[in-house]
Amino acid sequence: MEHEVIVQISNKIKSIRKEKNLTLQDIADRAGVTKGLISQIENSRTIPSLLVLIQIIKALEVDLDLFFNDLSAHSTAASILVQRKSDYERFEKEPSSGYEYFRIFTKKVKQSMIDIVLLEIQPGSSRDFVQTEAFEYKYIISGSVRYQFVDQEIMLNAGDSMLFDGRIAHNPINEGTEVVQMLVVYFFEEK
Repeated sequence: MEHEVIVQISNKIKSIRKEKNLTLQDIADRAGVTKGLISQIENSRTIPSLLVLIQIIKALEVDLDLFFNDLSAHSTAASILVQRKSDYERFEKEPSSGYEYFRIFTKKVKQSMIDIVLLEIQPGSSRDFVQTEAFEYKYIISGSVRYQFVDQEIMLNAGDSMLFDGRIAHNPINEGTEVVQMLVVYFFEEK
């Protein structure tokens, strides 16, 4: 729970700073701290003292009550959801011929930034586990990929999809002989 609140504070500082077209250095100068400290706070790498946090909020020219108003103390971490192609729900969007719609996942997102990426993973590729500050939706277009998480592995084939909290360390591995191609949608929640 504590980590969730820290991430919300970090995201809110970054969001307000960017919204006001301020640089890290602008906020650092106004708050009387270093640019590096502001960067670490925005990326949830360090927890500011109460005094520093108040200085940063004042540097952003935001009322303290408004800044803390919509922070939530309850956990927003989501479990890993796997949706198999065979479970997609067919529906009719409008009268048409030759168009088939399949509902894969529906998730309500209040305010968010969405980043849509086509990812190709070559056979034999490797990398370390990664984490992102977003919910990640993966749709496997072609090939097969083994998704490693700290405590489990999930095999996904063409047509399968998955939604999970990117803060969970993960690593997709292509053990096959063909390129894995997947559609990735990142949902960044703005606080």
